[in-house]
Amino acid sequence: QVQVAESAGGLVHPGGSLRLSCVVSGLASRSGTMSWFRQSPGKEREFVAAIRRSDGKTSYSGAVKGRFTISRDNFKNTVNLQMNSLTPDDTAVYFCAATSRNWILSDMNDKEGYESWGRGTQVTVSS
Repeated sequence: QVQVAESAGGLVHPGGSLRLSCVVSGLASRSGTMSWFRQSPGKEREFVAAIRRSDGKTSYSGAVKGRFTISRDNFKNTVNLQMNSLTPDDTAVYFCAATSRNWILSDMNDKEGYESWGRGTQVTVSS
């Protein structure tokens, strides 16, 4: 059974940075796809970024491209999300998700493609 768990989020000032981590268990090394989604009150859960563990190929939403970086450490079974130049619009609960499938880039942003989800962690960007 695949399980994922996010690190704690936090409160950040506009323009600041924050790094989230997600630990995965139950996935074979270098297999599967992992991603980050986020959800704000009253909004649908939206795609943020994803990475294929085998080759490190990544996909980003337009809202975060150029500001956020997703990376993986297969030795530690972790996926990280480095978030820079944060704005209040980035305030949300961030969820880590995982699947054993190796999605192609165009399919990485579909939340229906991930079977395992973390509980989510709050990120608040405010002055």
